[in-house]
Amino acid sequence: MTPLLKLNPLARGLTTLYTSALLAGMWSMIVPAVPVIAKSFDISPGAAAQIITALALGRFAGMPLSGTVLDRLGTRAALISGPAIACAAALLAGITPWFSLILVLVFLIGIGESIWVIAREVAGIDLARQDQRGRVLSGFHGINNLGLALGPLFGGLLTEAVGFRAVFFGYAACAVASVLLGSLVTDSQAPALQQTSIKFDWSFAALGRRLRGLKELFEQIDPDLRATYVVLVFATFTSFMHRVTTQSMLPLLASAQLGLSPKEVGMLFTISGLSVFLMILPAGFVIDKVGRKWATVPSTGIPALAFLLIPFAQNFFQLAVLISFLGIANGLSLGSLATSTFDVVPASARGRLQAARRTIAEIGGVAAPLLGGVLADKFNPGVPFLAYAPLLVISALLLSLVAHETLRR
Repeated sequence: MTPLLKLNPLARGLTTLYTSALLAGMWSMIVPAVPVIAKSFDISPGAAAQIITALALGRFAGMPLSGTVLDRLGTRAALISGPAIACAAALLAGITPWFSLILVLVFLIGIGESIWVIAREVAGIDLARQDQRGRVLSGFHGINNLGLALGPLFGGLLTEAVGFRAVFFGYAACAVASVLLGSLVTDSQAPALQQTSIKFDWSFAALGRRLRGLKELFEQIDPDLRATYVVLVFATFTSFMHRVTTQSMLPLLASAQLGLSPKEVGMLFTISGLSVFLMILPAGFVIDKVGRKWATVPSTGIPALAFLLIPFAQNFFQLAVLISFLGIANGLSLGSLATSTFDVVPASARGRLQAARRTIAEIGGVAAPLLGGVLADKFNPGVPFLAYAPLLVISALLLSLVAHETLRR
């Protein structure tokens, strides 16, 4: 028997899901290649940064689909189909000669990633007890951010040694491995949900029905906790916004203003990811034992301060310190926001309400690099950080003053 098969079901399931989470984060190999892509296609840095916008748009478009696939077909279907879509798109992106087509294919990678991410969370929640949720989800996001940290490092090395196209092939290999891992996951969804067929209707009438259905799902939440759910949605929105802004604007700032190489840019993201990884155990303990808000409030307050300081960094060391603080904040935010939402939403609609939260949050992921690219081209890459800082302050205040503590003691 292989070592994986000798583990108990909980350990075996979490090992499989954690490995998939690590591989999912490797899409970040694309990040340090953005300045090179700009030169290769003779476009502005702001235009090249729209690769991150395309990924965010794909995640936004894929979130409603992810909730439906999850609630109706089960976790295994989502964990296989998501990385399969991402793999096919990455392979094509590695050979296409047109930047516009690369944007379309990265959009498809985003769709695959959105299906992938919600399925991992729900599969992990099904494996763990309620009092373990914080540690399990903190582990997911910490491991995923380790992938996000290693991705830019490998991406920078591949870009310098081979060229920017190599990063797409590298990510495709990670996605293939995740398809195989997804096939090993025990499907934990209720049979009644799996028997329902999925029909996609994109008419305005169907959109109205979906919005009414979302309203009905929202009304299933305890009335005392509905405001908390709304605040958690906004907090996730700002969390996505600051992460995607960092991913899209930091390479431009580091390259244009400080003259850092792709390898040095990759190292910055590695430092951030390692900071998140180191927060797995402390964040899980805080979320499960101290209180959800003790993690959610600092997760938006710390980035607000970092965003105000990043444009004034003068060298690699100063950027590295600020990026490490962003990593600590990410380590606190990702597990705590997801855990708090699972505390609030009913089990019958957890996939769709989680997907709704992430769909709205992806608007921040789409708008941040889009507007950031315009500000970077018009002024400089440091301006987007200053522009978005006030939203992070508002998020921290709402989490502190409006949201309820959802930890059940």
